Amino acid sequence: MHHISLDKSVYVFELDDVLYPKRDYLLQVYYLFSNFVEFTEANVVGENIVAYMKTTYEQFGEDVVLEKTLDNFDLPNSYIENFERLRANAHLPLKLFLKPEAKFQLKRLFDSGKQLAILTEGNPVEQLNKIKHIDWQELHVIVATLRVFFSDELHFRNIVPIAYIAEQYSVEEEQIQIVI
Repeated sequence: MHHISLDKSVYVFELDDVLYPKRDYLLQVYYLFSNFVEFTEANVVGENIVAYMKTTYEQFGEDVVLEKTLDNFDLPNSYIENFERLRANAHLPLKLFLKPEAKFQLKRLFDSGKQLAILTEGNPVEQLNKIKHIDWQELHVIVATLRVFFSDELHFRNIVPIAYIAEQYSVEEEQIQIVI
């Protein structure tokens, strides 16, 4: 995250890999999924599955993890729905932590009287779940003022996200700084 000037009115942050490392969420979902498979299959494979999922994620990215895992462990496609539901609604065993730089910038902007928001891509249920699991620590005051916008939802409704956010905050689009 580069240095953020204080010359705008509204600062809009992406959630994944900007405020916190997305990897921290995904690895916990993989852990929970592997335990679910182990329980469902009544077979002690959880440790192998989570290790495989982590390695696959690190080598090939998140888009192929489930497909490769199901194939590698000869698991039925019926697990896809379970995985997607778990990914969206997971009750994580560990809190997610803000990146130090993000935490610093949020506090600095908030203390300077700037308005803060999140504009995030992806499943709104999953994105809200991530926000719920972040340990905001002393920034919990900011959370009460933080507005969350979902770009996929806005695009689906044929709404331009930045124009919409400008309208919501009653500012010109030029007064909005996107932080990615």
